Amino acid sequence: MNDWLLLVYKIPSEPTKLRAAVWRKLKNVGAFYMQNSVCLLPDNKESERYFRQLRKEIEEMGGEAYLFRSHSVGAEEKLLKQINQAKDEEYAEIIDKCEDFLKEIEKEINARHFTYAELEENEEDLEKLKKWYKKLVARDFLNASLQQKAGELIMKCREQLDEFSDLVFGLEDNA
Repeated sequence: MNDWLLLVYKIPSEPTKLRAAVWRKLKNVGAFYMQNSVCLLPDNKESERYFRQLRKEIEEMGGEAYLFRSHSVGAEEKLLKQINQAKDEEYAEIIDKCEDFLKEIEKEINARHFTYAELEENEEDLEKLKKWYKKLVARDFLNASLQQKAGELIMKCREQLDEFSDLVFGLEDNA
C-alpha cells in the first residue's frame, strides 16, 4: 500500500494565468490529477515541501488549498494503473518524436545532406529530447512501462546522430 499526499485547491477564475501557472507547476513535479483541483504525489519529504510551498502560493493568489496525507483503501491497483497510463502517454510522445528524429537523420543521409548546419540543428533537437526525457523520468515515481523504450530510443537517436556526424566530418577530412 502506498501513502500519498493530496493537494485539494481552488483558485479564482480570473485571471486565468494563475490556474495555468499552478497546473504547470504540478505537471512539472509529476503530480497526478485525480480530478480537477485534486492531485497527489507520493508521501515523502520532497513532495511535502513542494505541496506546502504551492499551498502557500495558492493562498497568496487569493485561493484556497488543503494538504492531506492519505492511503487508498481498495482500488489502489486501479489508481497505480491510471498514474502509469498518464506517464506512458508522455513517454509515447517522446517515442514519437524520437521516431521522427530517426526518420529525419535517415532522410539527410539518403539525400547526402552532410552539412554542419544540419548537424547542429539535429544536435539541438536531440538535446531537447534528452532534457524532456530526463524531466519525465524525474517525475515518474512509479517507473511507467514505456520509460525503458523511450530511453532506448534516445540512445538510438544518439547513435544515429554520431553516425551522421562521422559522415559530415568525413567529408571535411576528404576535402
